[in-house]
Amino acid sequence: MDYMNGPGRHHLFVPGPVNIPEQVIRAMNRNNEDYRSPAIPALTKTLLEDVKKIFKTTSGTPFMFPTTGTGAWESALTNTLSPGDRIVSFLIGQFSLLWIDQQKRLNFNVDVVESEWGQGANLQVLASKLSQDQNHSIKAICIVHNETATGVTNDISAVRTLLDHYKHPALLLVDGVSSICALDFRMDEWGVDVALTGSQKALSLPTGLGIVCASPKALEATKTSKSLKVFFDWNDYLKFYKLGTYWPYTPSIQLLYGLRAALDLIFEEGLDNVIARHARLGKATRLAVEAWGLKNCTQKEEWISNTVTAVVVPPNIDSTEIVKRAWKRYNLSLGLGLNKVAGKVFRIGHLGNLNELQLLGCLAGVEMILKDVGYPVVLGSGVAAASTYLQHHIPLIPSRI
Repeated sequence: MDYMNGPGRHHLFVPGPVNIPEQVIRAMNRNNEDYRSPAIPALTKTLLEDVKKIFKTTSGTPFMFPTTGTGAWESALTNTLSPGDRIVSFLIGQFSLLWIDQQKRLNFNVDVVESEWGQGANLQVLASKLSQDQNHSIKAICIVHNETATGVTNDISAVRTLLDHYKHPALLLVDGVSSICALDFRMDEWGVDVALTGSQKALSLPTGLGIVCASPKALEATKTSKSLKVFFDWNDYLKFYKLGTYWPYTPSIQLLYGLRAALDLIFEEGLDNVIARHARLGKATRLAVEAWGLKNCTQKEEWISNTVTAVVVPPNIDSTEIVKRAWKRYNLSLGLGLNKVAGKVFRIGHLGNLNELQLLGCLAGVEMILKDVGYPVVLGSGVAAASTYLQHHIPLIPSRI
């Protein structure tokens, strides 16, 4: 039988959806209630204020949609742009490719800047386009902050620097689905006009909440946007914000309570500490990969991701077999190689509510799988490299006794 429950606990190490903390599960374990009662607006008000903190914005306006990151993408585009508007969009992997596909299907004029998979956004090409765009025909720059297909993180502050250098008014739209709450993200400081994330990534919630944050400039752009929109219309939300009821349609109540618990956990640890933890786990994973004698798909240190590592396998090994064997034999979920890197890489997700011991268990499992498929790994090599690093970089935590 190909599909059956394996013994023991399932080990989830894909780059989203991620493990859900027990506190969040308990918070969501509740019955439905009337979202027009005083309780849900009161809860929503605190959530809207607190989600601004994870974007690091004081001036942004957040919107929480019962959707996925794909819906959040659509919301960002249709509320700020009109059909035919020129967009510069960077293609660096599967998820940036999907966003570009959406942009084209929504009838925007998409100017695609493509890089080899494993590389970051080509900002030299962007600089050239901005310098030549004297008439400001470019209305928006769309960029994925963290491309999970290849484990590449882009420098958003560098994009803002270019826009400012050329005094270009284009909107900056950023996909932070697998970065916000895990990687350093500064919406106000970097001049991001629309940022978005999904609940199933670093927030460690189930899939189903797309969270979008819009700058004052982005809100101003809604006044001239001619894109069709209904479900994702920010103006509908803004009307209900003024009324104090917040929801133009039925929200996902259980997810709202889960979000409250998730944010409480993040703030208890400290957002900067959460980001530092992801940096430690990312570095430990990369050291393990080096100890195995394998390479990271990410081609330069400046692009490395601290939420996912895409591991390149030798030509004689199909990475899909590694992922299948992990699930079937060890009850371990690893990420498949997607599209251009299918069969060439497998991905280790290390984001969300995750600690050092959990990661080391995953790395031990990967070593056994590599041995199973015939790769001459030295068992314990990656675990030793990762644990040695972590032993010297785990922060002091006050005693709970």
